[in-house]
Amino acid sequence: MATMRVGFCCVFLMLVAVRRMPSATAGGWPPPNYADALTKCLLFYEGQRSGKLPPTQRLTWRKDSALTDGQEGGVDLVGGYYDAGDNVKFGFPMAFTGTVLAWSIIEFSAELGPELVHAHEALRWLTDYLLKATAQPNRIFVQVGDPYSDHNCWERPDDMDTPRPVYQVNQTHPGSEVAGETAAALAAASIVFKSSDPAYAATLLSRAQADELVWGAAWLNRATSSTRYQCHIIHGIKQMELEENGSDLEFGWDAKNAGNYLLLFLQQKYGRLVEEFACAMMPQSHSNYIKYTPGGLIYATPGCNMQDVTGFSFLLLLYARYLTSARRTLTCGTSQYPPSALIDVARSQVNYILGQNPLNMSYMVGYGTKFPQKIHHRGSTLPSMDQHPQHLFCGDGTPYFNSNASNPNLLVGAVVGGPNDGTDNFVDSRYWPNQTEPTTYVNAPLVGLLAYFSKN
Repeated sequence: MATMRVGFCCVFLMLVAVRRMPSATAGGWPPPNYADALTKCLLFYEGQRSGKLPPTQRLTWRKDSALTDGQEGGVDLVGGYYDAGDNVKFGFPMAFTGTVLAWSIIEFSAELGPELVHAHEALRWLTDYLLKATAQPNRIFVQVGDPYSDHNCWERPDDMDTPRPVYQVNQTHPGSEVAGETAAALAAASIVFKSSDPAYAATLLSRAQADELVWGAAWLNRATSSTRYQCHIIHGIKQMELEENGSDLEFGWDAKNAGNYLLLFLQQKYGRLVEEFACAMMPQSHSNYIKYTPGGLIYATPGCNMQDVTGFSFLLLLYARYLTSARRTLTCGTSQYPPSALIDVARSQVNYILGQNPLNMSYMVGYGTKFPQKIHHRGSTLPSMDQHPQHLFCGDGTPYFNSNASNPNLLVGAVVGGPNDGTDNFVDSRYWPNQTEPTTYVNAPLVGLLAYFSKN
């Protein structure tokens, strides 16, 4: 059984001045259908499922896959999600997806309406897997599959034949970051299921309490309604400020300072740091650091830029809701912003994703009339087993990858990486994964955003 030492480094953003964002109603665009986008956003998770699919599976071109995962390590690791367009199960981004998906449900359960049941299903598919991954004391199974062999093959998850080694972190091979994220996901999910399934929620919370760290401790504080983990939080925040010079413009699976500050602020801590984050996001603020494309999209990374777009927008919306309830405004130097200004920024980003952009293109697959057709995703690219029941081996998928044809299977609700070079340019090509690969952690905060905007 393989082991892996986890130590992810945070990449600092180059912070530059912003341009004025265009009006969300400019260009004659029709109003977005947020409710339809929400339905599709959650449907996407069914396309990312690993394991034995349930009879309620709606994306029927997907089939059972990876039914022997974990055998190499003598454990059952069947289930969970493929986090992106490959067939490896990475525990760190999967756990982050669970934390933020749970956060979306906690904050916007009323606005989710009939989609709440699908949100619960999406979350439970993930937490069931995390319970398997944490079943043994003092160890967490954090990855299934070899990324090198997997990335050298373009094959369906349904019949993949690449090695499925099992990686773990434990007392001799520590991985505090992934352990803290796993604790956060389980703790946050315990809040979601506390009323509908208290026994399951208690199991999640009990498992979460096996770890600490800032993100995990903050969620444990909230889930337990206690300050038991406060010392870990205070120490961790001080370390982040020392090591990262106070930079709080990070919120993703591998760096979540801004999320830490907001979550702790909602528990009456670290208000100044949250204000700094919000001011950095506001166009025309003298404190702005974030860059926007000419068409109005947040630009923060040449990687999967939509992770920052949806994550930052989610945090802005939550902070705006707090300011509204507290009858406060955001102060950025000599400028004052009402909560509605923060909400407008978040709405503009969601609207951009849904087609209000210079290319008049939705970056959510299956939403609108124009959306990416050649996404970097194995299952979507290759013919389904209904159409091609014969086994497709490692090299058999290459002609499909190289084809100029649109993907045969629609991964409805998948949000791709989108423009990522500071412009509004987008190349719809499988050769450009930073722009065309979808991920579970991009959709997780978008669930909350779409739920809110569908009702407001």
